[in-house]
Amino acid sequence: MPRFLAVYTMKPEDLAGFRSLPKPEQDAIDTVGLQQWTDWEGRNAAFFPDRGGMVGRTTRVTKDGIADAVNPFCGYIVIEADTIEAAARLFENHPHFTVFPGDGVDIMPFLTDPQ
Repeated sequence: MPRFLAVYTMKPEDLAGFRSLPKPEQDAIDTVGLQQWTDWEGRNAAFFPDRGGMVGRTTRVTKDGIADAVNPFCGYIVIEADTIEAAARLFENHPHFTVFPGDGVDIMPFLTDPQ
């Protein structure tokens, strides 16, 4: 079955806005969002050969060396689905952007087979 990489995205300013909320408000959002996320993963577990995870700060390596970098990536998950459209439908109304300050999920097909 085809595999797809789904990357959770979040603008740094949206994360900063969330982190500037009072702690009790952040905790309330986390409680609701994490439960919805857990429920979503449970309903769709058969599609996830790799549940991925959330990621932190970025370090970029280029021909000019190693440096801190900024990008919108905050997590990933690997999906198995018949089509990219089927993979995308799994994320409709996802708590990443309906509860948390995430702005989207980018889905890309793997072009090579896993080793």
